Amino acid sequence: MMNAAARRFAAVPTAGKLLLILTALLLPIGIALSVIGASGIRDANNVLRDRETEDARSAARAVESLIARNALALRIAAAAALADGTRPCDRAVKALSTAPGISHSFGLRDRDGAILCAAGGFLPRTASPLVKPGEIRVWIDPDTNQIDIRIGIESGMATASVTEAELRQVALDASSGIRALSLIDGSRRLELVAADNSTPSLSYVDMPIANGALVARVGVPVTRLTTLDQLLLLLPVLMWVLAALVTWLLVTRLLIRPLRQLQRAVSRYTPGDELSMPEKLGPATEIQELRDAFGRAIVRVDESEREMTAALEGQRKLVREVHHRVKNNLQVVASLLNIHGRSAETPDARAAYAGIARRVGALSIVHRNHFAEMEENRGIALRPLLSELAAELRAGAPDPARKLGIDLELESVNTTQDVAVAVAFLITEIVEFAMLNRPEDSVELSLRRTSPLTARLTLSSPVLVPEEEDRAEKIQFERIIGGLAKQLRSTLDRKLGRYSVDLPVFPPY
Repeated sequence: MMNAAARRFAAVPTAGKLLLILTALLLPIGIALSVIGASGIRDANNVLRDRETEDARSAARAVESLIARNALALRIAAAAALADGTRPCDRAVKALSTAPGISHSFGLRDRDGAILCAAGGFLPRTASPLVKPGEIRVWIDPDTNQIDIRIGIESGMATASVTEAELRQVALDASSGIRALSLIDGSRRLELVAADNSTPSLSYVDMPIANGALVARVGVPVTRLTTLDQLLLLLPVLMWVLAALVTWLLVTRLLIRPLRQLQRAVSRYTPGDELSMPEKLGPATEIQELRDAFGRAIVRVDESEREMTAALEGQRKLVREVHHRVKNNLQVVASLLNIHGRSAETPDARAAYAGIARRVGALSIVHRNHFAEMEENRGIALRPLLSELAAELRAGAPDPARKLGIDLELESVNTTQDVAVAVAFLITEIVEFAMLNRPEDSVELSLRRTSPLTARLTLSSPVLVPEEEDRAEKIQFERIIGGLAKQLRSTLDRKLGRYSVDLPVFPPY
């Protein structure tokens, strides 16, 4: 029975396995979360209820603060105005003008309650109640829907009115969450903020203000978390955390670990060796198919690499054959020039044939050295090339210059074929010029590396000393040497008896 269920589960795709496992794990956990989150939801409701009470308290405090400010400012201004005795209302208005947010509608009476004066459109009404000095009385004026404040001072009494609009504004500024507000004075009621019919159910809070003379009844909307809100707030977050954890574990088990095994097997593979893939890669059929695909791809890569290696070897053989034939052809041309030079009738003709043969021989030496260095792909080694070229030039020197010495001081550097050709021609031109003009003097040739990418070639000979008058032959020689230096993309450094030029070379290995 268990084996049959295991086989059916193994046949399900990996995504289906993940879905079944997540469903089996998260369903009981979701039920448990509902029970565990009940206490947290109750705490959230208590917080909301406290916030409603705080909104109501803020609105009541704002109304009480407005009444207290008006009472204090009126007491100070009226006491000073009545003490002076002349035009008390004008003096009180002047004193109140410096206090912001204070009502300028008030009246002044003597100790017996007789009206003395009024300001700000205040309408004097009944003289009762009489208040003693230091006493404050607050009540709702039923005729004007205002709050009247009466203050007792030494010289009489002062009465001020705070309008309904002012009371409403300070309450709304203090708490925007209130939806109803009324002030109650016994049987009288002043509605500051009327409850709207569209407003949801309200919670009313009664708070005494003005030393108990008034009661502020504040209505705030009732906000509680419903069952649906509880599920929406709690379950998705907790289930997401659990789902992420379980998914990570499953993906690690079913995907990441097999993929790492497959990666290690591929990393250990060396071209030419047999590929060894792990047999067991977990229950994921996709990973097993990926393993087989890797095997097929590596087999195809091996076959392609063998084909490319064979093609590259054929190309190398072809290039070697081409260079070999070019070298042989140049040697044939040099031999023909030597044969024709020996049969020439005039010395000038024989010298011309010999000069051309020397240049063709120099080019042949470059090709021979390039052919020898092709296998390592490091360019042409200048040290053996220049040594062979010097020996070839001494061997082919005319009879007067048979004893010409060529002293070599060479470091091992490698360069490209184009640079080697220009260097060979440059040396050939200078050595030949020395053979024809100063055969009794030796030529010194040095090659030293000056940086990882440059080397300096220097040729020294008395023939390179400037002459007092320029000859056509010397002018032609200088033009050729300058052209070869330009081909090397370098400036020819001419000094007394010494020419130097910088060469681009390969970095040392």
